[in-house]
Amino acid sequence: MPPPRLPRTGGRRFLKPVLYTSAFGTTGYILYRTLSPSPKHPSVPAQNIPYPPKFPPVPTRSEQISRLLRARPQLTSTAAPSTPEDEQKQYDLVIIGGGATGSGVAVDAASRGLKVAVIERDDFSSGTSSKSTKLVHGGVRYLEKAVKELDYAQYLLVKEALKERAVFLETAPHLSMALPIMLPIYTWWKAPYYWLGTKCYDFLAGAENLESSYFLTKGKAMEAFPMLKEEGLVGALVYYDGSHNDSRMNVALAMTAAQYGATVVNHMEVTELVKDDDGRITGVKVRDMLSEAKGRKGRKTPSEFVISAKGVINATGPFTDAIRKLDDPSTSEIVAPSSGVHIVLPGYYSPQRMGLIDPSTSDGRVIFFLPWQGNTIAGTTDAATLITQHPLPREEEINWILSEVRRYLAPDINVRRGDVLAAWSGIRPLVRDPNAKNTEALVRNHLINVSPSGLLTIAGGKWTTYRQMAQEVVDDAIKEFQLTPGPVNVEGSELLPFPGAVQIDGKCKTDKLKLIGAHGYSKTLFINLIQHFGVETAVAQHLAGAYGDRAWTVAALSEPTNLRFPARGKRLDPLYPFIDGEVRYAVRHEYAQTVVDVLARRTRLAFLNAQAALEALPTVIDIMADELKWSGERKEREWSETVAFLESMGLPKSKTGMTRKDVESGKARKFDTEEEYKLYSRHG
Repeated sequence: MPPPRLPRTGGRRFLKPVLYTSAFGTTGYILYRTLSPSPKHPSVPAQNIPYPPKFPPVPTRSEQISRLLRARPQLTSTAAPSTPEDEQKQYDLVIIGGGATGSGVAVDAASRGLKVAVIERDDFSSGTSSKSTKLVHGGVRYLEKAVKELDYAQYLLVKEALKERAVFLETAPHLSMALPIMLPIYTWWKAPYYWLGTKCYDFLAGAENLESSYFLTKGKAMEAFPMLKEEGLVGALVYYDGSHNDSRMNVALAMTAAQYGATVVNHMEVTELVKDDDGRITGVKVRDMLSEAKGRKGRKTPSEFVISAKGVINATGPFTDAIRKLDDPSTSEIVAPSSGVHIVLPGYYSPQRMGLIDPSTSDGRVIFFLPWQGNTIAGTTDAATLITQHPLPREEEINWILSEVRRYLAPDINVRRGDVLAAWSGIRPLVRDPNAKNTEALVRNHLINVSPSGLLTIAGGKWTTYRQMAQEVVDDAIKEFQLTPGPVNVEGSELLPFPGAVQIDGKCKTDKLKLIGAHGYSKTLFINLIQHFGVETAVAQHLAGAYGDRAWTVAALSEPTNLRFPARGKRLDPLYPFIDGEVRYAVRHEYAQTVVDVLARRTRLAFLNAQAALEALPTVIDIMADELKWSGERKEREWSETVAFLESMGLPKSKTGMTRKDVESGKARKFDTEEEYKLYSRHG
């Protein structure tokens, strides 16, 4: 008697796709394990040397301005050199913009032996470069798009970014780290889909992969991310990307360029592109933005002057078109600005070492939910915007992010508007190719363009690929301006060589060039700081992570507390590990010139908690006034300008009229109305 046949029931129809998916997944896993190389980890020493390496001090801001003044041609109607002496003083490159791209270009050019100047209107990373999602990533969603649309160009962009991610973590290990990111799964059939996608992401990274992605069961996912909504959860995929401290990274790039001999000046604006009789750009006219705000007597240098240069690079991000119009007022605009809002929530909203991605929000966008500096970042939005110096985050965008966060967290967690500690809007400079047939189409990666007069513009791109962008633009600049890289023989070369410096032979070596702070960094550096200076553990860990081997100097600049422990380091705010020594270090060694420079970009207090930044304001002003010899008028100006800036970081509007007396009396902690209390209070 033949065996009974299985009837064609709904169960059998259900079983077939499961078997196919399992077979496909097993085959994929075997291929992945066979072909994928082992992950490569950044080479960070496990143990620290007992004392920090010694480096020559970089020039002060005043000394850097003096260098610029020596590059003035004798005839200032144009910047063209009129004598051999003028030609020797001439810069090879003047880079306009001190963000991630401009500072990265400066590091590349200076480390090839070129004479370089960087001119930044505001401060390093004062714009888009400090307002990122803090990720160093290839882009899993870009990989998905490349596969779905069979887009080879998009695939290459992801592959390039994954390579640069590894370089990023290698050259600045104190400022960047690998971060596991969870993809929660609420539909069973998405498990093999996401698994295959994350394995492709791993495989594409090759030897530069950080860690292998893995699947978590429902129980393990809840254990790793207890705040997650449990109802309907099937499991989760975890993959790895990088996270970094963006503005500290930007400052490190600028100071590394200075260490390699570049002239680096912030708070200086390019007001004119100077041309010769043939219409070729031969330099720039600049104006010191602090000339009227100095607040101290005895200033002898001119506030506006001309700098002679063989080539000028425009690396101004969202403000790219403003510089291009200085060159040619009739030129078409290429930047399509997009606003991205992020909010900062208390650290208890996410695990300390696990992020989360929602690949399909209610309107189809992607949102990240990431631990950062002890708090939690959520974002980002994506909407067309106007270009402004300090864009304000809109309340509807903040509420949209909060609503998306609620969708993924447990229902017993009350996500409140009052939990938003800070919020900001960054302008992403998407670009159009002016030489393309369809000028409305956006460039997917970055754009390098040279105008008829010789203005070299670099625009677009993202933080992860800043180094590759810099390499490409310096390669183009050497050809366009007929420059001769090689052994350093320019002003500033007296700083070379220093411990750990790359050999200057004219070649690009930024994939191996350690940034300032990385040479003597180790994972146990914070222990040395505790034992040597008597600082708190949380403070020591923060200093090691933010400054690397320069943390020794920061701790040494901190005042004694007159306590048994901690012996040094007075906190700017009791909730955060930022201390007084960081303010002095920022002024003396990192060109900080305003209170916003310190609160927003040297420390990150304004990004972590706008209210705490307001309450720390009197202390920071007093320290900086002592360092920079500010007048009473300058101190008042710093107060009003900083409070106005904090409004763009999410400070309630009712607090923007606060005086110093109000803050010191504790009035800043109170709310005037019941409505304000409901919106912004942290409890109740």
